[in-house]
Formats: sequence, structure tokens, C-alpha cells
Amino acid sequence: MVKKKIKSIKIKEPYLGIFKIIGLILCIALIILIFYLKQISDLTRLDYSKKASRNILFSWHKDDVLKVGKNKTLNAAFESPYFKEKYIKEYSLINYVNHKNLIKNINKLLKIGYSTNDINIILSHGNDDSVTNFIKKGKVRYLEEFYSYDFAKLDNYDRYVKYEDKTAEDEEIVVMYVNLDLDKEDYKESIPVTKFSETMLVNKHHHLDKSFVPDNLVTIGTKYGADKETKCCKVALDAFIEMSKAAEKEGYGIYINSAYRSYQDQVDVSNLYLKSYGQAYVDKFVAKPGYSEHQTGLALDVASKNANVFASSKEYKWMLDNAYKYGFILRFTKAYEEITGFRNEPWHYRYVGKKVAKTIYEEDMTLEEYYIKYLNK
Repeated sequence: MVKKKIKSIKIKEPYLGIFKIIGLILCIALIILIFYLKQISDLTRLDYSKKASRNILFSWHKDDVLKVGKNKTLNAAFESPYFKEKYIKEYSLINYVNHKNLIKNINKLLKIGYSTNDINIILSHGNDDSVTNFIKKGKVRYLEEFYSYDFAKLDNYDRYVKYEDKTAEDEEIVVMYVNLDLDKEDYKESIPVTKFSETMLVNKHHHLDKSFVPDNLVTIGTKYGADKETKCCKVALDAFIEMSKAAEKEGYGIYINSAYRSYQDQVDVSNLYLKSYGQAYVDKFVAKPGYSEHQTGLALDVASKNANVFASSKEYKWMLDNAYKYGFILRFTKAYEEITGFRNEPWHYRYVGKKVAKTIYEEDMTLEEYYIKYLNK
């Protein structure tokens, strides 16, 4: 067999130079890529997004960002088309909130003349829309005065100012009362309540529709109630039974005199009092249909087995000290008539759950105040 010689391929000198140049370029490109990825990695390890990291590198602000460290607002700024280089330091001092127009609004607030501390206050008290609308007011006079309270709302600023000018009350009361709509006329512009819950608020500014029926209505029975027909929510009845047994062990006797009333029941009650005492009495002491807590099924009128007048009974005193342990609060007291909108009713207890009742008892507040401070921020 004749072996064929394999000819070696010789690269001509001019082409060899070209390949060397290409190789050098590829090496340089690889080094640049590795360097770039390392720079990006330094930023992404601090939770900056790839988009923000690229913008940080190409704007030559990596060292500035690394000095700040992890910062969600700064990340949002470098991602945003509204990023302004002159505000880098300010961005880093502003607490991040998940607002669509966060950086755009921060820019406007800084331009108006608000400090980063002011901006943190503003952002923490509103959503994207309310912050956007608040900016239209320009720089306001009373920011920390009202918004030092967590439950203050940006949307209510003008109402706060107006109510304070009218009443000369301190800022905390102004914020609380306005948030409760106490600056508005009773029964006007009231808020509809449609969802049943243990902490639902029903008063002269929060109403139930005539079709509203609470969850799990049960008949109370004559062992714990005044008659066979009275009903309330099961959760309230279970708690009352537990409370009644505890009271009985200590020598006290309580029962439920009245509980759930439907919308139509309240119509009948109002008409009865109207015939007996007149319109002025009804307006002052009787809740309009839809505005009575009894429609929630969570309100119980408690009576004593040992006295005709509950407020004078030993059971009343026991309830004052112990009802919260079972999830009940004395709903309408003399001290807080201005807040609740109803006169003192020593017999009217409302089930809100043990945790909430304990807070209301320990902080000596109304359900209205609890609602504003903890539920309706």
C-alpha cells in the first residue's frame, strides 16, 4: 500500500498577523467582559437589579452606590426614567415605598423644597395617588403637626386645617376626629359597611344596608337570654356563655336582654320611640335604621339577674373589670359620647374578640379610636 503524504497548511505571513490581531481583540473583549460581570456582580450582591446596576456603571456612580450599600430607593431611582443625578444623595436617604411614580414624585417634592425627612413623612401616609395629589398643594404649613401620627392621611390635610381652625383642638384630636368623619354632619356622606367582621364599625358615619344580615345568627335561648326569639352571632354567644359561667362562679348573674335587630326591627324601634317621645328624642338617642350596632349581631344588651337597674348592680361593676377577658367592650360610655355619637349605655356590650378587647381596655379607648389607629390606616 502506498502512503500519501499529508500536506501541511501554511498560513501566509499577512494572514498570520490578522489572526494574531483577532486573537488579541478576543482576549481584550474577554477581559472586559469578565471585568464588567465582576462590576455588575458587586452591585447585584447588594440587591441592585441588573438594569439599575448597568445604569450605575455607565453613569460612573458605582463607588458612590457602594458607599451607600443596599438601598431600595436608590435602586428604583437608577431603574427610573426620571432619575436625576443631582438627587443621588437624597434618594439614598428616603425610605422606599412601592409607588408607581415614586421617583417622579420624590423629584417634585425635592423641587418644592421638602427635606428628605419631610418626604419620608409624606410617603408613609399615603398611596401613589394621594402623594401625587398632595404635591399639587405646594409646600404646606403643617406637616409634622398632623403627620407625626401614624394614622393621619394625606387626603385629609385640608380637612385637618379647617377643623383645627374651627375647634382649636390639638393635632391628635383633629386627626382622629376628621378620620372618623366627625367634622361632617351625622348620617350624611356615611361610609357603607358590607363585610361582616368582629371589628366592623357601625355608627352615625358607617352604615349597613337594609339587606345586611350578619354571619352565623343563632337563637340565644332562655338560659342566657330574656326570651326564646332573641338572636345573636354564634361567636358572640359562645363568648357570652363563657363569661356568664365565670361570673356565676364568683356569685354574679348576667343574661342577654336584647341582641340582634334587623334593619326593619330598627325601623319599628325608631317609630315606637317617635310616637312616645317625639323626633327630638329619636334624633338624639335612637340610631337610625342601618346605623345601629344591633344589626351586626355582635352587640348585646346585658342585664342583671339580681337588680332591675343594671348600672346600679354588682354585675355592672364586675363587667367593667372582666368583660374584656372574654372579648367584650362597654361600647358607649359617658366619657366618650362625643366620639361614639351615642349617649352612655351601661348595658350595651359589643363583642370584638379577646385580643382587640384587651387593647381597647388597656389603652382606654373606643372602638372608633381602635378602628382609626389599627384598622384604617
